[in-house]
Amino acid sequence: MSDEKATEEKEVNNEEQIPSTISRGQNVLHPNRENMIEVIQNLRDEGFIVCIDVTAVDYLENPKRDLPISIKPERFEIVINLLSHASRERIRLRVQVPEDDPSVPTLFDIYPGSEALEREVHDLFGINFDGHPDMTRILMPEEWNGYPLRKDYDVGQIPVQFKEAPGS
Repeated sequence: MSDEKATEEKEVNNEEQIPSTISRGQNVLHPNRENMIEVIQNLRDEGFIVCIDVTAVDYLENPKRDLPISIKPERFEIVINLLSHASRERIRLRVQVPEDDPSVPTLFDIYPGSEALEREVHDLFGINFDGHPDMTRILMPEEWNGYPLRKDYDVGQIPVQFKEAPGS
């Protein structure tokens, strides 16, 4: 059971309405990939000057989730958490990313500290950040095949080898 509740749509630039919800007392915006950067730039202008986290979710095995009716669920979702020190408020953005085109625009030009976070998402989920200055692996070896946090990635095993206990 989710505590996510639909709320009014948040106005961005006095023109476009962005679907929003409330989750655990936190505002959640649901922009699409096309207007994501505009929404984030507007939030930065409103005082959300810190990008706390950029991560992803793979909904392959659990396609049902709470989304506003106007948002089409996709396999992947980018989750961005922003912080405003002035208003002592956090806001979360959930952007749907389709499996057949796993890419979103980079946040690097707005939040340079997101560089490593985006590389981690790319490395573990295979989602590209268009315009990123160095979209190379950060955790896995360059020659690694696949993306370990995708739900369809085969889980391997490494045999555990024990030393013989002294005195046995």
